[in-house]
Order: sequence, then structure tokens, then C-alpha cells
Amino acid sequence: MRTTDMADELFSGAAQPLPAGVRLATARHGGVTVTRVEIAREGLSRPRGRYVTLEMPSVSVLDERDAAVIEVCARELRALLPPEGPVLVLGVGNRRITADALGPRTVQRILVTMGAGAAPPVRGLRPVAAVAPGVAAATGLSLQQLAAALVGQLHPAAVVCVDSLCSAEGQRLGRTVQFSDSGLYPAQADHTRHLTRDTLGVPVVAAGIPTLMQAQEGADLVVTPRALDSVIAHGAALLACAVNRALQPRLTVQQLCWLTG
Repeated sequence: MRTTDMADELFSGAAQPLPAGVRLATARHGGVTVTRVEIAREGLSRPRGRYVTLEMPSVSVLDERDAAVIEVCARELRALLPPEGPVLVLGVGNRRITADALGPRTVQRILVTMGAGAAPPVRGLRPVAAVAPGVAAATGLSLQQLAAALVGQLHPAAVVCVDSLCSAEGQRLGRTVQFSDSGLYPAQADHTRHLTRDTLGVPVVAAGIPTLMQAQEGADLVVTPRALDSVIAHGAALLACAVNRALQPRLTVQQLCWLTG
């Protein structure tokens, strides 16, 4: 099987019964199909945790004005987060490579409410900070080093990592959102982007959209969706608004869009 970051692809289409310790359920909310996978034990192809996949029309034709889709995404993400406390949002990836730019593009639209330095946070809103750490080749520091330093300074209740994902099914590129409370855990075992509760000491929730797929099993070549620029631009706007709505439930989608420009 081609490499995939999508938990439901590993289990939902299997001809065999689900492995022990795995539960899967699917529901439909409006135009969004929600699949929840819960892995309750170690030793499987993905780490223990909850995974939520939302299938929808191509994100290239959606944006922050699609309130119904945003509300479904925000509700699922909110259920994976601590109910209160500061949150650090990390936009993981390389902004110079389009297929990998989802994270950095998303954090540009996060509503930042944490005061800089000694300044107090915005009253009545959950404290939120947002950073695009860049890549090690440009900073000289690994993602784990930068994330650990930020967590040590800010002491967040949770970290939300936004990253581009890999799918094994071409028709899902740019049409699926996945949230997980197992941390940022790319399918490749030796990947340098692994960020988990064990490495940072706080809950890590991953959010992403699949933007690439291996051309064939075991190959380094990848394929990307048509209209990739639109997938990244609209996907980043959609994800940012969903994250903002999940973290700031007192504000409407319209208010959040106005505040983030």
C-alpha cells in the first residue's frame, strides 16, 4: 500500500475485521462525511489516539465563508482539545514549496490573542499564539527543538500542529481534513516532524489536508491535486477559520473572518 497519513484509509476499506483495539464510525452532517477512528492500543500502523476525517467537496472551491463546513470542522477539533488554557498553533512546512505550504499559510490567518512579552492576553478570549517555525535548512534548528523552546516559554495547555498530509487515494487529495489527538506523526517512521505529548510534555493535536500522494508504492515521486494553488489557499483559509472557531466559540464565523482579514 502507498504511504498514507490518513487513519481511516488503513481500516475503513479493509476486507478483514477491524483489529482488536480499533473502533470506526461514520456519520454525515450536511455535505460533510465524518469518519471517527479510535485506536486504543499500541503496536498498530498508527499511534494510539482519536482520528477524525471529514470528507467534503474540494477545498479549492471552499473558503472561510462556508460556515456550515467550518462549524462541523470546528466542533470535531474542539472535542480533541483541552476545554481551556493557552494554545500554541504551529504552521509546519516549507512555505516555498506549494504542496508543503499549508501550515505556514494557515497560521497567517490565526486569531492571535496572547499578549507579547508582559502584555496581558485579550480579555474574554482564549490566549492563542501562532508561529510558522520554518524548516531546519533555513533555521539551523529542528522542528522538535523550536517547538520545545516555544512550549517551555509559553506553557500552553495544548499545541495544534497544521501540516500537509499524504493520502494513498488520489481522489481524496484536497477533499479531506483530518484531526488527531495522537500528535503530529507522519507515516514515515524516521520523519523529522514527529511532535507528540511525549516529546513536548503537553497534548498535541494535528490538523491537515492531504496534498500529495506517492506516484507508486515505494517510489519517491509524488502526485499533487489539480488546482494545487487553490487547494492550499482555500484550504488554509478553511482550516484557519475552523481552528479559530474551535478556540474562540464566543465569536461567530463572520466575526472571526472580519478580525483576521
